[in-house]
Amino acid sequence: MEGFRRIDVLDHGYVILHDVIGSDLTVVNAARVSYNKRKEVLDEKDVRLIQFLAREGHTSPFRHCVLQFEVYAPLMVARQWWKYVVGSDHIMDAWNESSRRYVTEEPVFYVPKVREWREAPENSKQGSGAPVSSPVGAWYTLQLFKLIETAERLYNNALQDGICPEQARLFLPAYGLYVRWYWTGSLQSVCHFLNQRLGEDAQQEIQEYAKAVYQLAKEKFPISVQELVNKEVQESLEGEIFVG
Repeated sequence: MEGFRRIDVLDHGYVILHDVIGSDLTVVNAARVSYNKRKEVLDEKDVRLIQFLAREGHTSPFRHCVLQFEVYAPLMVARQWWKYVVGSDHIMDAWNESSRRYVTEEPVFYVPKVREWREAPENSKQGSGAPVSSPVGAWYTLQLFKLIETAERLYNNALQDGICPEQARLFLPAYGLYVRWYWTGSLQSVCHFLNQRLGEDAQQEIQEYAKAVYQLAKEKFPISVQELVNKEVQESLEGEIFVG
């Protein structure tokens, strides 16, 4: 895994870029094959070509570049993520997820800290607003810890009593349970996800994962990502610090 790095997200999550096929040069060579031309070194003319391709919606050359991520995130994040993978009709993405039908590792849950609980927005049925007061947040953090403690006890008791793992998992609170998966997609598909999940209207937790994906992808495809991802969103990310 030399040359790649991990970015930690939320309390226990992370994103790792495991493998990459291609580079910005791959994009321009895929575009120029129509004229039977190939470059070995990227230059300013190639940068302008990438800008043109992105601006005019000529996206097929970006699908010759592929990225493979490992992600560890709460189930509520995974299911939102998956929705945009199946919505990427421009390529068949790959998604392989760990299953508690077969894996009985120690359950890990996402628990918001006291100041991480958020109010419901005033003018929308989805999304969130400002943080709730500290006393309210502290009470719900405590209640969630109690719920998880009870659920884990029932889950472990069921396993000890011989209940199969695929049914014992019913005792685990689903949405906060961390799951692990591999996601492989084209550069275009990754940027499609970023444009959807870096927006202000996206759930905050998945925004944090999208920021990590953006950082890792841009390190490998600096020009293409710069041109394919919404400029206003990228400007808002300037100054973000990613620990890896």
